[in-house]
Amino acid sequence: MNRTEGEFTGRHMLAIMLAFFGVIIAVNVTMAVFANSSWTGLVVKNSYVASQQFNEKAAEERAQAALAYVPTLRIDGAAISYAIADRDGRRVPIASASATLHRPVTTRQDTHVAFTIGNEGVARGTEDLTDGVWIMELTADIGREHPWRDMRRIVIRDGEFQ
Repeated sequence: MNRTEGEFTGRHMLAIMLAFFGVIIAVNVTMAVFANSSWTGLVVKNSYVASQQFNEKAAEERAQAALAYVPTLRIDGAAISYAIADRDGRRVPIASASATLHRPVTTRQDTHVAFTIGNEGVARGTEDLTDGVWIMELTADIGREHPWRDMRRIVIRDGEFQ
């Protein structure tokens, strides 16, 4: 069989197919390794118990939203302050408060902040947060049946709260 120079053969097709699927497999393996090393996989300790508590927690959140309270979070360097005002702007006294701060995808930098409560009902704590995205889960006793809960994503850039 006569072949002309530059003719596309089955070997060329095989090389193209191997290169194509090799790149896809290499990318998938790389992404799987990064995903596995950066996320603990733990969302809840027991999914059955979490599912049983879902409706109760949703009702608590609706009742909290109906209060129309306005929380204020301030972070100035390592100083963290948290206050709550009612719909008329009056301060809602906080009896006690604590917060957990963690990164969205890892548990390596989880930290807990115990707040002290000032005379004016403002919760104050200290934690030197490094730059990046944090998730804050705050719980405060404001004298109601259920504690006040505030979960928010915060960004620290150049040491300042954004």
